[in-house]
Amino acid sequence: MHYAIIAAGQGSRLAQEGVLKPKPLVELGGTPMVKRLIDIMTRCHAESVSIIVNEFMTEVRQYLSTLELPVPLRVVVKTTPSSMHSFHELSRVLPEGKFCLTTVDTIFRESDFARYIEAFEADTTHDGMWAVTPFIDDEKPLYVEVDPSMRITAFRDQSFDGARYVSGGIYAMTHRAFGVLDRCIDQGVARMRNFQRALVEAGFNLQAYSIDKIVDVDHAADIATAERFINER
Repeated sequence: MHYAIIAAGQGSRLAQEGVLKPKPLVELGGTPMVKRLIDIMTRCHAESVSIIVNEFMTEVRQYLSTLELPVPLRVVVKTTPSSMHSFHELSRVLPEGKFCLTTVDTIFRESDFARYIEAFEADTTHDGMWAVTPFIDDEKPLYVEVDPSMRITAFRDQSFDGARYVSGGIYAMTHRAFGVLDRCIDQGVARMRNFQRALVEAGFNLQAYSIDKIVDVDHAADIATAERFINER
């Protein structure tokens, strides 16, 4: 399994609230968020880890250059207008096959993530497996509509009758999705959620995998919340 991390955001809200470290280096339980993700991925059968950071994150680039991993670490340095564009840059270095993509501030329990990865590794039916959650933490959640078999039928910006899940910001798929991603870029499409809609429109068979709780670190207060969450028994 290959892994990719989007860590190219500016982290402006954290900075405005007095958090001086770049978001990827904000510590949870004494470990920078980006290192926590890398460690979890390494323990979950990583064949490689690819990370994108923006051109202003010299501190993050320096930190990543000090890491010694048992698998290849690819660092892409590019300032992009959206997470979808960051994903497009990562797609150029990701090997063929299955991979899992997440943003650096997506916080989950390692045991939940490991079961999710195992399910996708064993899956031979679907084009991708999206982590979804009934726990709404995001300020602008992306609602995920599913059929009775948990096949994803739509991504919606607003809640709807029968809505049960929102996107957890963790996406497992294969390199086949890159064709749709390329078309989105060529057509001037923006935002990851519109790429996800494009996958559904293209007929991709996407399975939803429910994880009871996934949180994001967008504000200073979220740091303590995330630490309590990952330490819950």
